[in-house]
Amino acid sequence: MPAKAVEKLNAEAQPGDAIDQSLRPACLADFAGQPKLRERLSILLDSARARSQPLDHLLLSGPPGLGKTTLAHILGAEMKATVRTTSGPAIEKAGDLAGLLTGLQEGDILFIDEIHRLSKVIEEYLYPALEDFRIDIVIDQGPAARSVRLNLPRFTLIGATTRAGLLSAPLRSRFGVAHRLDYYSVEDLTRIVRRSALLLETKLEDSAAPEIARRSRGTPRIANNLLRWVRDYALARSGGKAGLDAVTAALEMLEIDQNGLDEMDKRLLQALTGKFKGGPAGLHSLAAAVGEEPGTLEEVHEPYLILEGYLQRSPQGRVALPRAYEVLGLQPPASQSSLL
Repeated sequence: MPAKAVEKLNAEAQPGDAIDQSLRPACLADFAGQPKLRERLSILLDSARARSQPLDHLLLSGPPGLGKTTLAHILGAEMKATVRTTSGPAIEKAGDLAGLLTGLQEGDILFIDEIHRLSKVIEEYLYPALEDFRIDIVIDQGPAARSVRLNLPRFTLIGATTRAGLLSAPLRSRFGVAHRLDYYSVEDLTRIVRRSALLLETKLEDSAAPEIARRSRGTPRIANNLLRWVRDYALARSGGKAGLDAVTAALEMLEIDQNGLDEMDKRLLQALTGKFKGGPAGLHSLAAAVGEEPGTLEEVHEPYLILEGYLQRSPQGRVALPRAYEVLGLQPPASQSSLL
């Protein structure tokens, strides 16, 4: 596979890296949150160094924006290894995978984002590479076809997925233990916001950092995005000083309330509690009511609303919980009042 094609795969996999790279911690000690995961990864790092061998293959799962890509680069830095980055949809042919694997050096890390989107054919080629560090490539077609075996250096595959349930059982078993990232606490997000503010040279008051953290839906990526908006707002409206009043005004301009709910979240809850009388309501009916794609509601908005107790999924459809009525300033039905 030509070097330019490999570079194209790498570029396609990381469209936002140029923006986010400066805010990413460079070592495990600087990574805030996920204490249990950090301890497990620390043990894996110490073991690999003691054995003078590359890390075992790792699977990182969890919602988007929690730090899977960041952790992959941190592990590379801790192991003094080069990290090659691509994504599942970018590997379309066996030749693409062969080009990536044969370009690795001993101890390198191959990071595949959204690994659950690899095609079944690519997965079959990947199995011997993970287990025996070899790959068999079929050359030509028909009667002239022949298989060529290529030996690979020992490398580490780090797979990241937002939908671990879509991984095939054979691929999941090649990783052993899956490491899941959970949503962050307000305290951890506050530390992240303060660190990012220093790196962005933003004059953020200490009292303002928790306000951004509370509205970040437990996600560092959202916290950093909101911080950038606050920085821009402060530069334009308050002389560069991001105090609590400026932060509150900036986030209210984005229609993000103190609970982290945005305009579409509110519209979804209003439709569910009003038009559908609290549910149950089908996903497609809700999507039509709010004018949004069903997949967007299911993958972007619902996970946080379910996590925070605003709604639940049932076999009959979506049902509003008492907290949804509270945040909208409505009186819940008598059948749910006892749950308050």
